[in-house]
Amino acid sequence: MLKDGLYEQVINKELVTELDAEKDKLVKKAPIDKAEASQILSKYISQVVEKGLDNLVDNGGDIQAQIDLTNKIVSTIKAQTHEDAFDGLSVDERAEQLLALFDKTNTIYSINEKAEVVRPVTSLAQSSLFTGAVHEPQMGTELKKEIPSCDRIDFLVSFIKWSGLRIIYDDLKNFTLKGGKLRVLTTSYMGATDIKSIEELSKLPNTEIKVSYDTKRTRLHAKTYIFYRETGFTTAYVGSSNLSNAAMTSGCEWNIKATAQDLPDTVKKISATFESYWNSDEFEYYTEAQHDKLRDAILDERGGTGGEGVAYFFDVAPY
Repeated sequence: MLKDGLYEQVINKELVTELDAEKDKLVKKAPIDKAEASQILSKYISQVVEKGLDNLVDNGGDIQAQIDLTNKIVSTIKAQTHEDAFDGLSVDERAEQLLALFDKTNTIYSINEKAEVVRPVTSLAQSSLFTGAVHEPQMGTELKKEIPSCDRIDFLVSFIKWSGLRIIYDDLKNFTLKGGKLRVLTTSYMGATDIKSIEELSKLPNTEIKVSYDTKRTRLHAKTYIFYRETGFTTAYVGSSNLSNAAMTSGCEWNIKATAQDLPDTVKKISATFESYWNSDEFEYYTEAQHDKLRDAILDERGGTGGEGVAYFFDVAPY
């Protein structure tokens, strides 16, 4: 029985029957938008296909039965579109997934093909939620495992604490030494960033840092970690975790891991928004010449006390 409320659902034959029976209800409908039809209908059919594959398993079918059904669907699409290219999209009978592809030349794989391939614990293809629960991987651990397989990285973090940065610093160093590009956006807001963190980041090759000193008007509070992969398996973490030890290891933080495979529009928007911030006049490039400006801004936000020794060496600001 249908519940009263809002919907955004493709009307199938089953739903038509239910709606026709609701004679005393106000029913609001709208045509499927032609411009969005492929997206709407593909999401609908993916749900139907998943139910069908589960049904095969429930009735004793094996992986081969699921592949056969999948390939029948691909064949139907080929027949309807008259595009032979769809033949190449049939699932191979060996029922395998590609997990990695590396050139063996001048890498550890030339010596040992069974060398461990570092990859995140969570999926690169399906989005997930981190809540800091004990059974979940820690944010710091997962970020460490994202870094080695990236082509470039963007961080947008309100506060950068040395206690958090040192968890992934060696990984970032190895990444940038191998030619990976790192961009970091941060702020002097609340005086929470440690200047040591910024200085250590600025020493890394292929690394650019920009700082917002506008703590009155904007008060940027976003936390985003984007790992770009030319394979198409880009991932982005968006949530509450600043780059601090507590947020990376034990804090009660919530973060969504969005993947380009199942949330492509969301990941594109995250990337585009980062790019707009990066090109904003609000953020200034950090160089060694900016040390005093950043130090003074941080101390000013902390109330102007403590001196550079406190600002530089200790984690005294909020995470």
